[in-house]
Amino acid sequence: MFTAASQTIIVTPILPLIGAELDVGPGPMGLLVSVYSWVLAFAALVMGPISDRVGRRRVLLLGAGALTVALALHGLADTFGSLLAMRVLAGAGGGVLSGAAVSYVGDAFPYERRGWATGWVMSGVPFGLVIGIPLGRALAVAAGFRAPFVAFAAVMAAAFVLILTVVPQPDVELSRERPTVAGSLRQYRQLLTSGAGTAAAAATYFLMYLGLGLLIVYLPQWLTNRFSLDVTVFGRPLAVFGLPLDLIATLFLAGGLVSVVVAPGAGALSDVLGRKPLILASCLGLAVVTAALTFVVTARWVAYPLYIAIMGLFGLRMAPLQALLTALVPDRQRGSFLSLTIAVGQIGTGVGAALGGVLYARVGYVSNTLVSAAVILAMAALVWRWLPEPTEQAVEVDA
Repeated sequence: MFTAASQTIIVTPILPLIGAELDVGPGPMGLLVSVYSWVLAFAALVMGPISDRVGRRRVLLLGAGALTVALALHGLADTFGSLLAMRVLAGAGGGVLSGAAVSYVGDAFPYERRGWATGWVMSGVPFGLVIGIPLGRALAVAAGFRAPFVAFAAVMAAAFVLILTVVPQPDVELSRERPTVAGSLRQYRQLLTSGAGTAAAAATYFLMYLGLGLLIVYLPQWLTNRFSLDVTVFGRPLAVFGLPLDLIATLFLAGGLVSVVVAPGAGALSDVLGRKPLILASCLGLAVVTAALTFVVTARWVAYPLYIAIMGLFGLRMAPLQALLTALVPDRQRGSFLSLTIAVGQIGTGVGAALGGVLYARVGYVSNTLVSAAVILAMAALVWRWLPEPTEQAVEVDA
């Protein structure tokens, strides 16, 4: 999860560097996020039923291996088109991994412990913000935008070895149905029309990542245009392992540190308080902070507490929401359902990045934040009204 998240998120803080090195304006840069998200969505939809049939471990191995190769190939990208092609390959590998990683937690842990387990597994994402993104940004500044992707390829190769040697296949009922296009489409239709809250869950994921794409993708570009990025300590440039850390790198570091603390705690707390109260509290707080961002950040230092709040509030809802989703369907449909929600979420990210590029170019970043806040409030209304709060694992949702 650390590597998969880091190689995804790193695109955002290095967009200005990619644009400068490949001579591309800010508008088209959002395609690097959008195309990755849409390919990931398609791959996740394909692999969901397959993981229900063959088990999560095999799919995790396939995804880790494919993503290792795709990230290594980023080192050959010398044009915007070739980099876009590499992001397509990475999106395919990420799509294979995404649903299986979350489904594995549902397979391996009972529902009453799933919030805690999801929080720890998903803490790989904020650890990516703490370690992977600052170092990746520093590598990109020092050695070019290709360097962090190649470095993440090496880490993903280590993850492949760990899955191969350490991770077992949980003892759960697998689907007996052979995956086919027609069968998969029928199963996804049944999931969305089952009346178990699955359609609301998919819509929730779409709105969550739509708002995130609108907010985060062009934040580094806005900060780059607005403030000096140099960070100094006692008059000297801040560095780690000899690599320079600037405003963007330290901002992701600060937000990641908070997420590392919040995510596991939120998952465990949701086991006690329920999932929906934490999700709703996160949405309401995040909408306020997001709407205020461009009006409040008038000095560089103000960006830190605002971004810390954004990442803390996002971490507050992620583990509870994913734990909730694992209980809406039975074991043998979990891979398909979670792959469906992840796919819908990635489509939301892609739409958010594409729409964010248009808004940023035509109106300015303030429009990105205000539209994002409106989307977050719409998500809160959807969760409050239509998303159920399971108390145990679902048994059956077949039509």
